[in-house]
Amino acid sequence: MRAQCCSRSANVGGVQDELFTVNPDLGPPPAPTGGYEPQAVPAGSPLAVRMRPRTLGEVVGQQHLLKEGAPLRRLVEGAAPASVLLYGPPGTGKTTLANLVSAATGRRFVAMSALSAGVKEVRGVIEEARRRRNYNAENTVLFIDEVHRFSKTQQDALLGAVEDRTVLLVAATTENPSFSVVSPLLSRSLVLQLRPLTDDDIQQLIERALTDERGLADELQLADEARAHLVRLASGDARRALTALEAAADAASATEHKTIDLAIVESTVDKAAVRYDRDGDQHYDVISAFIKSIRGSDVDAALHYLARMIEAGEDPRFLARRLVVHASEDVGMADPTALQVAVAAAHAVQFIGMPEGRIALAQATIHLATAPKSNAVITGIDAALADVRAGKIGTVPPHLRDGHYAGAAKLGNAQGYRYPHDVPEGVLTQQYPPDVLVGQDYYNPTQRGVERTLAERVPKLRRTIRGER
Repeated sequence: MRAQCCSRSANVGGVQDELFTVNPDLGPPPAPTGGYEPQAVPAGSPLAVRMRPRTLGEVVGQQHLLKEGAPLRRLVEGAAPASVLLYGPPGTGKTTLANLVSAATGRRFVAMSALSAGVKEVRGVIEEARRRRNYNAENTVLFIDEVHRFSKTQQDALLGAVEDRTVLLVAATTENPSFSVVSPLLSRSLVLQLRPLTDDDIQQLIERALTDERGLADELQLADEARAHLVRLASGDARRALTALEAAADAASATEHKTIDLAIVESTVDKAAVRYDRDGDQHYDVISAFIKSIRGSDVDAALHYLARMIEAGEDPRFLARRLVVHASEDVGMADPTALQVAVAAAHAVQFIGMPEGRIALAQATIHLATAPKSNAVITGIDAALADVRAGKIGTVPPHLRDGHYAGAAKLGNAQGYRYPHDVPEGVLTQQYPPDVLVGQDYYNPTQRGVERTLAERVPKLRRTIRGER
């Protein structure tokens, strides 16, 4: 297996490219040569690569991690080296920070992607790092992108090398590491969460790319409306912003325009990418926001999150199931038709599929968001379950027991039971719960929607049944 890496010297601050062969049977690696210059980025590289920050001063955003004394700043400055897990959305600087850590600590830098590397490759890099440390006192920064895509076995292969600092691990993930990284690796690393870049951050990056010699070198101007559109399209992702700017710049140059206007940007980038991962924590965040918007009766926000999930390819059956649950949990008897609408939407999605199924999902979403709300159904059943789990059960009263078998009468079963239909009102005084639960109320209707009628009726029923009238 051959892998590209950069060999770094502790007493100088640049990079020298080389190829090395990962083979534990080889002899000692060549000794570091000493001086070197920063690694050159080919002129044909993407704009986002050419504009990658070379120093800590060029980093935009993440000030909560880079302020004086913060762990990441100390690491980038070469102090207190420790393995880190950089967790955050795409385009927020994870790869950049890994490179800066390597440069600051004067260590050799090896980059791997969890999309293509296996256990064999991981162990090979670790063995090579161990040889270089033992023979040349040369330390290694191992950067692993998309580490959440590593299996448990692949992550376990890193533990020993991280523990004894054979490598300084800098791992990047767009997923919450609490769910995607094994506990032993978590406990050996600092977990640092990167935030999406602000609009001001993105604008600063765009301006730098327009003027810097590595970028567009003042060859083109950017109209204000086009700049605002690029910032909106970026959604906090620096790479997306620079990629869109590069596409617009290429289109402008091809037509000999000196100014990138809104029309050029719109012609090259038709929409913002949806930040959503069906298998990651974003999945849970967006569905949570969807349900909470319905619960809060914000129909517009609810439709936004529904559209976001549909556009991202979320399973429509999952969305339909959540609507059915919500219909009982947060609307309940305040609008008994809510459950019918949600179930009908679920059937419609199953029957007609997508994209037409989006209409039924939207109808159910609108119905539930605009319906009166009550959580009396879920609080009632949960209160009853809590009593049962706590042992507050008791025996079924004899007159309610089954009497349809020989010998039941001799046991007193079904004796004295009163049939409600025998009285004009259809309700009569009779004990239904076990003795230990007599007088216990579980269902407490609200004054909202249809439940307002039940709020008047239920207390009357209880008084009659309990003989309190």
